[in-house]
Amino acid sequence: MELGIAGHVAVVTGGGRGLGAGICAALAAEGAHVVVLDQDRESADTLAGRLRGDGLRAEAAVADVRDDAEIRRIIDGVVERHGSLEILVNCAGLSRDAPIASMTDEEWQLVLDVCLTGPFHVTRAAVPHMLAREYGRIINISSRARLGDRNKSNYSAAKAGLVGFSSALALELASSGITSNAIAPGYIETERVRSLRYYEQLHARAMELTPTARSGQLADVSDAVLYLAAAQSGFITGEVLTVAGGRLR
Repeated sequence: MELGIAGHVAVVTGGGRGLGAGICAALAAEGAHVVVLDQDRESADTLAGRLRGDGLRAEAAVADVRDDAEIRRIIDGVVERHGSLEILVNCAGLSRDAPIASMTDEEWQLVLDVCLTGPFHVTRAAVPHMLAREYGRIINISSRARLGDRNKSNYSAAKAGLVGFSSALALELASSGITSNAIAPGYIETERVRSLRYYEQLHARAMELTPTARSGQLADVSDAVLYLAAAQSGFITGEVLTVAGGRLR
């Protein structure tokens, strides 16, 4: 099935590794020109080079989503070079888990800055270009943890805020041909997750709570992104698509 993604320009933040890398690869495979935006130059360059080596269209861009001026420069440069920006996936994120009684101001603020203010910066820079074409697909990667999770008050607050942000954008931009949706992944097997020292306990707990009794894979999330990025999804906006194997908590 043709998704109407071919020829579109897509920016994916946090695109160099993990979920973001899987999303970049999926969009590129559908014919999009993908901008792999990551604060780690090596990761962004490596992925963009691999995609180009596979005959796909990709380029690397390096910035911290907290840097509003640099984000504006990159987004404007993408449109200047390619003429448009149709798809934005806000995937950059991090966590700093701690009990609320011992969480520092720095741990709280860092997570909010990257996971919530970062998407604000990138979206604010991208939307004028989408408005000019009266077309756009904004996809924000939230989390099952938006509903709350132990020792994740900062992360849960940021990811819940990202859902509210998505919903507000959906109302604001609907008449301009721009959709805004969120995806809330549950437990997804990534290299970062597998490298955690408590991986075995984390995996066991996730399997107990996941009705499908399997781990989520990168393709589960990237397929959801393709669905919401498709031209045929123009009547879907303001939604949260949970990709968690039926897990609620």
